[in-house]
Amino acid sequence: MLCCGKERAFFSNSIDFCILVDMYEYETKGVCASRIFFDLNDGIVRNVRFENGCNGNLKGIGALVEGLPAQDVIQKLRGTLCGRKPTSCPDQLAQALETAIAKQSAA
Repeated sequence: MLCCGKERAFFSNSIDFCILVDMYEYETKGVCASRIFFDLNDGIVRNVRFENGCNGNLKGIGALVEGLPAQDVIQKLRGTLCGRKPTSCPDQLAQALETAIAKQSAA
């Protein structure tokens, strides 16, 4: 559930509360996955989901980066290639995180 466009509402023991979570959608370039969705809150990566692409591998990437600092994820994944392509889904995730961090810094 979205509230205020930037927050997610969570429900626990009949108590409603919202926490600030920056949710992002990134359109990829040059890979099988078409979009990446993720949350970035206080520099921590959460809820990474790829649209299209290699389902099992991309779910694995999402699980591996869950809860990690974005800068660590960028450092590990930036420059990863897929075959002869100049990029890959992990590289696109790194680029998406860089874009999100830049947006947050500009705000």
